[in-house]
Amino acid sequence: MFLLMFLIGVVTALVGSIAGLGGGVILVPVLLFLGDHLPSFDWVSPQSIVGVSLVVMIFTGMSSTISYIRHHRVDKKIGFIFLYGSIPGGIFGSWLNQFFKTDGFSLFFGIVMILVSLLFFIPRRPPGTPLFSSGIKRERTINGQTYTYQMPLWLGLSLSFAVGMLSGLLGIGGGSLMVPAMILLLNIPPHIATATSMFMIFFASITSSATHIAMGHVDWAVTLWFIPGAYAGGMLGAKINRHLNGKAVEWFLRVLLIIIGIRLIWQGLG
Repeated sequence: MFLLMFLIGVVTALVGSIAGLGGGVILVPVLLFLGDHLPSFDWVSPQSIVGVSLVVMIFTGMSSTISYIRHHRVDKKIGFIFLYGSIPGGIFGSWLNQFFKTDGFSLFFGIVMILVSLLFFIPRRPPGTPLFSSGIKRERTINGQTYTYQMPLWLGLSLSFAVGMLSGLLGIGGGSLMVPAMILLLNIPPHIATATSMFMIFFASITSSATHIAMGHVDWAVTLWFIPGAYAGGMLGAKINRHLNGKAVEWFLRVLLIIIGIRLIWQGLG
């Protein structure tokens, strides 16, 4: 069982780090499936899964963020602005959750994820062409190519608050919404978007997991076996991401969003 948990940690962190989604959207359904089919995973419950996922995402985010920062892929200024909006948004969304039936929202959110993936087929401005004429101007160079983009402060805060609210409401990592938003709305290059997303997920997971730890939802005897695999998978995913071109990262994200959307629709219908 311990080897299986290590491998699960590697695979979920690997996929999550490449796409900038964190891995929780993969880890949660995997644990639910194993809890239904393997006696050794009889400890699985909704609370324990969320606790394990958030703690594991700290180490996924840490390892991939360290790697991305070393190679100058993280836009820390944009990332912190998004954190200022997403953290209170997540708290508000978690509070709203008590008033809604999550199955209906899972169905709605799954459809949204598939629609977002289809938006990647719409022609966009050439890389390095900012969509906004005012706001925080950024310039990054990747593989010898310089990209420029601008983000109005109000847009970054309102967008990240909305994403954080939906994440808290639906229990889905914000990366699955924030990465497409950065690429499609702000014209941020995919490599920078995925790296900055992992930077955000690292800090957001610390604050979110602290609540679940305080509530006793984290079984450390189990969680500790996922952490080494998650750390290794995060480093490996960041390394693979650096060797993919922007189009390959977009295709990977597109397919993953469709898979996530189908899973959420299935969950909503079930």
